[in-house]
Amino acid sequence: MNLLEIKDLFVDYTTKKSFTGREQTVHAVNGLSLSVNNGEILSIAGESGCGKSTLAKAIMGLIPVKSGSIILNGADLKNPAQYYKKIQMIFQNPYSSLNPKMRIKQILSEPLEINTNYSKQEIYKIIVEKIESVGLDSSILNLYPHEFSGGQRQRIAIARSLVLNPQIIVADEPVSALDVSIQAQIINLIKSLKDNFNLTFLFISHDLSVIKYISDRIAVMYLGEIIEIGKTEEIFNNPKHPYTKALLSAVPELNSIEKREIVKLEGELPSAENLPEGCKFHTRCPYMMHKCDKENPGTSEFSETHKCRCFLYP
Repeated sequence: MNLLEIKDLFVDYTTKKSFTGREQTVHAVNGLSLSVNNGEILSIAGESGCGKSTLAKAIMGLIPVKSGSIILNGADLKNPAQYYKKIQMIFQNPYSSLNPKMRIKQILSEPLEINTNYSKQEIYKIIVEKIESVGLDSSILNLYPHEFSGGQRQRIAIARSLVLNPQIIVADEPVSALDVSIQAQIINLIKSLKDNFNLTFLFISHDLSVIKYISDRIAVMYLGEIIEIGKTEEIFNNPKHPYTKALLSAVPELNSIEKREIVKLEGELPSAENLPEGCKFHTRCPYMMHKCDKENPGTSEFSETHKCRCFLYP
């Protein structure tokens, strides 16, 4: 069952050149469609600049969308205030996502005070339950964010995302700012919370090792489009798109264990201000054909769950 459905989503930014002052449009998300199933962890993979974080912010209503729809439980999300009880976000940087002037008790209580009519006693009971569910003691509630390590702050941010009992959590690079040993703890925490609270996660990361461990399904993103999607074992054991193969080729520890076709990317990610015509990957693709720079490929299906957009497949 689809909990979250994104249909033909476009998100543009308008920026100004620093020297000329001339305005230009950045096409960050380009006709993206994606479904997130109830109770799963769906990861978005792709290199920096592909539009992953823009997608997360658009889903949360933090930036305006040009066109398309975001549907949660069958309802089109127009006003963010109407759905914050059902969808929450964990941000990348735990140092900047917590208000340094507020005690932890205030940080966790604020969403409940704004969105519910609970009494102070009921709110306190909820925040104690949530802070303990992320592995911290309730004695820390009177402290400030600066008194904690990065990993502890991210646990506090996760607890804040839980207080309204959301159905889905958007996690935007939630472990990339943490030490490797702490990353493992937070990843395991997310997996346990998914089961304990019957949560659904849209997990965004550029780290394929993390994605492989935590995901039920993986969507590969390139220049604002989903170019391949499938179950974790389908993406890692039988990647189809040349870009997916290139991403996996760039992780040495994966290649040392699993023999697969090695694909090397040429050049840099094209600017989102001037998107390539046709298949957006053709400027870097080692298998480029004549029609790749003129036409956008359709979707090829390899199973009910594994799909890819590439002219290499009929």
